[in-house]
Amino acid sequence: MKKFSFSLDTVLNYKEQVLDGLKAEHMKILVRVRKCEEELDTLEQTYHRGAEEFDQKKKVGMGVQEMYIYDNFLQGIQKQIEIKLEEFAQLKKKEEVQRAKVVEAKKECSSIQKLKEKQAEAYRKLEQKETEQMIEEFVSTQSAFAKLSE
Repeated sequence: MKKFSFSLDTVLNYKEQVLDGLKAEHMKILVRVRKCEEELDTLEQTYHRGAEEFDQKKKVGMGVQEMYIYDNFLQGIQKQIEIKLEEFAQLKKKEEVQRAKVVEAKKECSSIQKLKEKQAEAYRKLEQKETEQMIEEFVSTQSAFAKLSE
C-alpha cells in the first residue's frame, strides 16, 4: 500500500503561513499597545509631578508669570494625555480585530488538521486490515500446502 498523503496539505500549509503572518502582525500591534501604555504612564507621572510642584510653589509664593508658565505646561501635558488616550483606544480596537483574525485562522487550521488526523487514522485502519488479510491468505495457503503434502 502506498504512503498516506493528505490531499489538502497545500491548503493546510497555506493556512498555517497565513496564521503565522497574522500572529506576527498581532504581536506588532501588542508591542505598540504596550509602548503607548508606557508613554501614557510617563505623561501622567509628569503631569502629577508638575501639579505637585505647582501646588508647592503656590504655597510658598510665586509670580503671575511663573503661574502662567506652570498652567500652560500642565494644560499641554493634559492635551498630550488626551491624544495618547485616543491613540491607545484605537490601538486596542486594532488589537481586538487582529486577535479575532488570529482566532479565526486557528479555527481553520485546526479543522483541517483534525480532518487530516481522521483521514490518517482511517488510512492506518485500512492498512492494518489489508495486512491482516494478507496474513490470513498466507496462513491459508500454508495450510493448503501442508494438507497437500500429507
